[in-house]
Amino acid sequence: MMRIKRPVIQADIEEKELKDLYQPHDYILELDGYELNEADFTTVQVEQVRLYNCVIRDGIFNDMDLSDADLTDVRFIGCDFSNVNLSQASIHRVEFENCKLLGTQFSETMLGDTLFQEAILNLSTFADSKLVRVYFQESSLQEAAFFECKLKQVNFEECELNDITFDHTPLKGINLSTSNFDSIRVAIEDLKGCQVSREQALGLVGLMGVEVV
Repeated sequence: MMRIKRPVIQADIEEKELKDLYQPHDYILELDGYELNEADFTTVQVEQVRLYNCVIRDGIFNDMDLSDADLTDVRFIGCDFSNVNLSQASIHRVEFENCKLLGTQFSETMLGDTLFQEAILNLSTFADSKLVRVYFQESSLQEAAFFECKLKQVNFEECELNDITFDHTPLKGINLSTSNFDSIRVAIEDLKGCQVSREQALGLVGLMGVEVV
């Protein structure tokens, strides 16, 4: 496994109900050092969300605007982020385990030391984002798209990448060899330095106009 920094979470964090941590007049939801189970964050109407040193299990975030969110040292387990807007968010030392991020938007988002494990990111979009030490493990990114992103120490291990798009996103140093895809959208120049399996390489030669006989 690629070395990434894990979330720094206290062993004695307090379990709370979301309703006890949020007041209707609050403009910012800031949680530090809590464990929440089955919390419905869609009931919260705030301008910004800040989560630190937290464990969130089975949380509901779908369709929320979480742009400019600050997520640091957080573990999300079984949460639903479908169609969530995470544009301009700061995501550091965060784990998304068995989470649903269908159609999630990451535009101008900073992700560092982030793990997506057994997560569904189909149709998700990363645009003008920077990903440093981000690990996708046994996750599905079918029809996901990366537009003009900077990827550094990013790894896709045993992922489903069919019909994924890398547009103006160099893949130098990126390892796709253990993942599966029948088709991938990427420019030839962006493939330079990318690690692929022999079978994948045969499929990619079509991008160069080469016919295998």
